[in-house]
Amino acid sequence: MDWLSTLWRMFFDWESMREALPDMLTVGLPNTLILAGLSAVLGTVLGMLLAMAGIARARWLRWPARVYTDVFRGLPAVVTILLIGVGLAPLGMQVWGPNPYPLGILALSLIAAAYIGEIFRSGIQSVESGQLEAARALGFSRGAALRMVIIPQGVRRVLPALVNQVIALVKESSLVYFLGLLATQRELFRIGQDAAANTGNESALVLAGLFYLLLTVPLTHLVNHIDRRLRAAPKEARA
Repeated sequence: MDWLSTLWRMFFDWESMREALPDMLTVGLPNTLILAGLSAVLGTVLGMLLAMAGIARARWLRWPARVYTDVFRGLPAVVTILLIGVGLAPLGMQVWGPNPYPLGILALSLIAAAYIGEIFRSGIQSVESGQLEAARALGFSRGAALRMVIIPQGVRRVLPALVNQVIALVKESSLVYFLGLLATQRELFRIGQDAAANTGNESALVLAGLFYLLLTVPLTHLVNHIDRRLRAAPKEARA
């Protein structure tokens, strides 16, 4: 069973994990949360704008929104991150210096916006058209009816999908390492990769994976809880 002990030492060496743990906690985890959190906020704002453009009556709003969504959903995330992180690097140098961190956040936000925009659009369009007509009959303008009646209901219906997108952002934040982050900007994956490269042992990467699980599994259960509550609400209303 020597091969089993070799595999155990390669992937579950506690000493290697212990050495990587401080950097994981003080550097990797905060940076992963910052990357995912800021990208989720910016992506949500841009996504709502895309959704509103996608359901607009004017073609000059709908078509650009459709093209944007198709492009950023069609490209692999790593390609988008590299195109923005490398292509906009000269502009970034002038604005904030040799720091690729903001470009990584921008790339993740643009990717998230394409998905979140489609989530919002589907949620808004799932609301019965009669509700918009009823709001207009009560004296609301179309914009006010959308803002106060339709959009809140649509967002509520797609909350599970939105949380799933946040989970995807947590995992996709690991791709920002391609931009060559500074030592203090490394996220969980980069710290695990660096430790594995230095020691020739993969245990630090396993530890990084455990951190990702600790972040994503509770969010997955939150999605399931929200979904159950949303499904139960119509039944309670009918009762």
